[in-house]
Amino acid sequence: MLLYHAVMDDPPAWIAEFTVRPQEFTAQLDAVGACGRTPVPVGALVAHLTGDGPLPDRPVVLTFDDGFADLPGPTAEALAGRSMPATAYLTTGALTRSGPGSLLPPGPMMSLEQAPLLEQYGVEVGGHTVTHAQLDTLSGAALRSELVDSRKALEDVLGHGVSHLAYPHGYNSARVRRAARAAGYESAVAVRHALSSGRDEPYRIARLILRRSHTVRDVERWMAGEGARVAPFRDSLPTVGWRWYRRTRAAVQGPVFAG
Repeated sequence: MLLYHAVMDDPPAWIAEFTVRPQEFTAQLDAVGACGRTPVPVGALVAHLTGDGPLPDRPVVLTFDDGFADLPGPTAEALAGRSMPATAYLTTGALTRSGPGSLLPPGPMMSLEQAPLLEQYGVEVGGHTVTHAQLDTLSGAALRSELVDSRKALEDVLGHGVSHLAYPHGYNSARVRRAARAAGYESAVAVRHALSSGRDEPYRIARLILRRSHTVRDVERWMAGEGARVAPFRDSLPTVGWRWYRRTRAAVQGPVFAG
């Protein structure tokens, strides 16, 4: 499962590391196709993980976080032109002119009203919270609001249910995963910098994050099942320690942008 953010030549500095240039993006999509992988939306993967549906022999899931302005335009067009379905996780507070806003720094974003257009291109829409906060540092009430309010905003504009979630920057915990399930999501994706598998956890699905430094060769290796560990696996001690540090910092400073 691959994780993209913006696809553009001149991104804001704060997202530049996780931005892929359009020429590189199309070359990576072509590499996915040439490797014999079949793109499927995350809903198909989750159905397989929960025993409710088959997958093609060599599946891959292409995901996009946040909702940058390129997504309902050239990025979705590149996917549709190759008959590649995908899943986009939208940060609702960053896509609206009124309301609570988000913790994301300023950047070129799509509008919430463009979400139905994504579906016309074959892009499944999921939630990515309201403000893009570090979910594993929030109180119970604040956590529920991030999960429930963003889902409702998406459902209102799409006219149907939204079943899938992405944790901002992958930050999650057992408590957050329980909250995601209680909020009505059928799945949630993390980051983990790992290959997903048929044994992966539906509320902590692993993704490989694309950075500007990644090449077509990196994508080819991942498509061959190489170059990264395979989920599921336990959180490492550094991951657990970093979570406790961030919780302590949030208790003093308040909610912090997950990035």
